[in-house]
Amino acid sequence: ANLLGILFTSALKAIAPMLVFILILISICTKDFSQSGTKIKNIIILYIVGTFLASACAVLANFFFPVKLVLDGIQTATNSSPTHMSEIFKDLLFKIVDNPINALSSGNYLGILTWAIAGGIALKHCSNEAKQVFIDINEGVLKIVKFVVKLAPFGIFGLVANSVAQTGAQGLISYAKLLILLVTTMLFVTFVINALIVFFYTRKNPFPLIFICLRHSAFFAFFTRSSAANIPVN
Repeated sequence: ANLLGILFTSALKAIAPMLVFILILISICTKDFSQSGTKIKNIIILYIVGTFLASACAVLANFFFPVKLVLDGIQTATNSSPTHMSEIFKDLLFKIVDNPINALSSGNYLGILTWAIAGGIALKHCSNEAKQVFIDINEGVLKIVKFVVKLAPFGIFGLVANSVAQTGAQGLISYAKLLILLVTTMLFVTFVINALIVFFYTRKNPFPLIFICLRHSAFFAFFTRSSAANIPVN
């Protein structure tokens, strides 16, 4: 069962970098952004507001309902944290200008975004035939993603079965309080915070969109516990 979960999560993580790269490259080289300035600005604002409110809810939930979880067998981290801002900016810069092949193979999304944007701008004025090649590649990648996603029931079964086998029923009970707090906070953000954001922006009933997002993305994110693995699903 553990093998099924590992294979499913690994497959999603493996296809995610290529999917992000090709989608961004195609969107930049084929889309006319002259009329999309306001829409892009709204997307960035909504992302910042949504992320901030979700983070605030998580902090408040932890403050009012603190949960202590003891992890056995976890070694203390030995790597020291950066002591100067210059080290942080240096690491960030090297990630941005990372070799594109290495960025794709290692899942360095800063490097992937950089090279995808650069490639999209470079191909902006190329022939339609050249753009069609990348569009066809994108269609092929999407077909692979759809095939992997169809295996989700087996992968999620493997992940859950492995968790139960490792911790046992008694071990799962010790996580119940934390799990209840986590799920309750996520549901509050989904059905209250996000619903209000969608309503104020669209002036329409937000719940049909929320249920679509839950069905197609939220369950995968919850069980895989990986943002990288959830990128192809989104």
